[in-house]
Amino acid sequence: MMQNCQDNYSTTFSSYSAMYDYHDEQTKKSQWITCRVDELQIEPLDAASPLYGNLSAFALGTSLDAVEDTASNLGLAMRVNGNLYPLRMTANKSLLDRAKIGGTALPKLSRSVLAEVLNACLKLYSSSALLLIRDEKVSAVHSGDSTDYSILPINELLGTLKAKLDARFPGNEYECGYCDHSLVSASWKMPDQKEDLLGAYTKLLASQGKTAMADKLMPGIRFITSDTGVASAKVSALLVGGQHPIHIGGCIAVDHRHQKKVSDFDAALDQLFAQFGDSIAKLQKLLEVHLDYPVNAMTRICKKLSLPKKAAVEAIAMFEMAYGGGTATAHDVFLAMQEIPFILKTENTPESKLLVVEENMARALTFKWGDFDLAKAVSY
Repeated sequence: MMQNCQDNYSTTFSSYSAMYDYHDEQTKKSQWITCRVDELQIEPLDAASPLYGNLSAFALGTSLDAVEDTASNLGLAMRVNGNLYPLRMTANKSLLDRAKIGGTALPKLSRSVLAEVLNACLKLYSSSALLLIRDEKVSAVHSGDSTDYSILPINELLGTLKAKLDARFPGNEYECGYCDHSLVSASWKMPDQKEDLLGAYTKLLASQGKTAMADKLMPGIRFITSDTGVASAKVSALLVGGQHPIHIGGCIAVDHRHQKKVSDFDAALDQLFAQFGDSIAKLQKLLEVHLDYPVNAMTRICKKLSLPKKAAVEAIAMFEMAYGGGTATAHDVFLAMQEIPFILKTENTPESKLLVVEENMARALTFKWGDFDLAKAVSY
């Protein structure tokens, strides 16, 4: 069974209360520590390191599982205020940012040489660092400047979102939640707001003979945040009811910067209804964009978005077979592209990667589709 301390740990939540309780408990157990960058010390922690078999060298509560898992991942430990902690892979980018180094050579160095390089660089900076210690490891090494990083506790963000949804979107239903060490996501559907949010769009679909689709689609939202620097606290618009949720664009986002607080997220949520309407309007507009070479357009769009090649090629082939030549709308192509995350999901692609692909695909709603509708075929 996967342990919380392991870098590739992930879990899902079938109810909102289970998700909230998990993050409430995690918030209580997590430590946020501010210290000087030049006081941080890195130690090698691979199988050859003297630390590997010496559990007593680590901070109280560090398990053998955490040490062994680190040795087979990042292979480094950090001494903070006299305590030694294993370093999680999620901390790697922010650690390099504090040391102000980067490049493709670093991962190729032995752990002992990498530790020496990092220590030499960290000693040069007296600025402050904000460390997140969670589930037995240092999970992030943010800048300690309050304008550079603001803590937005996940349990508070969830509570704020739930209260706002209940007030503004009565009848909302929690769908599912996910978390790993890099990000957290949760989605809701809003059946009672279908007419308000999707009314004009579904009527247009029905008038074009797409009644079955119009009947099953329902508005939804997805919340994403991260304590390790990979995402702002944001809410995106979804269409649910099909085989896979359709991401149709970001609605609100509050960065973990500039001394932002949970109250800023709460205030931004007031724009959710209006922003959802804007996303639907962009999608609806695609129904009016007629393409002469839809397969070519789909291929170029997928290439432009750098979507995973194998799944994209499969989705393009499925669309080519289904539409059978002739013209199609940009809306037809955008929906055909939704096969890509579905294919990736059936191949057990990590949830965090799926979320990035879906968010990326929504950018197609803002494209000038005529630029991609060319007679000349293109290979992926």
